[in-house]
Amino acid sequence: MSEVQGRSQQARSAAGSGEAGAAGNLGAASPAPPADWATQRERSNLWVLRLMGAIAVYAGRPLARLVLHPIALYFLVANGPARRASRAYLARALQRPAGWRDSYRHIHSFAATVLDRVYFLKGRLAQFEIESHNVAAVEAVLAEGQGVMLLGAHLGSFEALRAGAQSVGTRAAMLMYEDNARLISATLRAIAPDVQLHTIALGRPGAMLALRRWLADGGMAGLLADRTLPGHSGRSRTLVLPFLGQPAPFSDGPLRLAALLRQRVFFMAGLYHGGQRYSLCFEPLADFRTTSGPALEAQIQAAVQRYVALLESTCRAAPYNWFNFYDFWASDATSTSATPD
Repeated sequence: MSEVQGRSQQARSAAGSGEAGAAGNLGAASPAPPADWATQRERSNLWVLRLMGAIAVYAGRPLARLVLHPIALYFLVANGPARRASRAYLARALQRPAGWRDSYRHIHSFAATVLDRVYFLKGRLAQFEIESHNVAAVEAVLAEGQGVMLLGAHLGSFEALRAGAQSVGTRAAMLMYEDNARLISATLRAIAPDVQLHTIALGRPGAMLALRRWLADGGMAGLLADRTLPGHSGRSRTLVLPFLGQPAPFSDGPLRLAALLRQRVFFMAGLYHGGQRYSLCFEPLADFRTTSGPALEAQIQAAVQRYVALLESTCRAAPYNWFNFYDFWASDATSTSATPD
């Protein structure tokens, strides 16, 4: 749960996660992430995570979930910036003033998805009720022997999506900035040391080739596109778009990456609905296989706008799944933004 503190502090000044912004790195033109983000260590001690993993596995999920209540309450009281960011976001998503009870539910939902990572990583899916929405569209692409790119957000659980893919024999890899990939891999291995994790570290030499091969082999590649990195890039722009009632910055780098690779792209979300209930949701975003020239620019911009619209509608439908515990709208994107006409 120290990840709540990490998220509120790591990204507060620039909304800066590398998962989205580093997409440009794969095309060798994105700016480097800010040093404070790239060098910040994960606050959780690995031995604590191993202990929590052991409790989750050997004590069972019902007992382990009881521990989440005091943890969520502690962070609600002790982490002022995360609490204020939660209430500000929830007021937008719920379209009413948000109180302490709303923020508690928000933080508890995040804690629950962190706990459930253990079970998803270990393939213990029988204890969950997982529904799929519009998965047939993705399966149709995979049935052709083609890979597919999935754009998500810090919304719900990517591990639920990865576990669902593996349960039907499909591989799912996560794309993320190199340093973040190293930290997250270490964290996940601390709670599930025997599980093989598929990550592709953006910015590393050979990343583009690895991603091409992964997709050519019929794999799914997911990245989180709801955070931006400051700075100009010759290959990517930051678009300032309406989001939950106020303009917010979104990078088109992930979609430019998909266009460079001539891939079909889907919006994805692994939403938590309380208890043992999850849903995997997919919506088509773009098909870049044949578009080129000026039409490509228009298609990329339209896809970013559709991504933001889907993200907004999903936040309103499942508001307690948004796990950006910082002021998402506070980023100063005026120097690098390009508001669409």
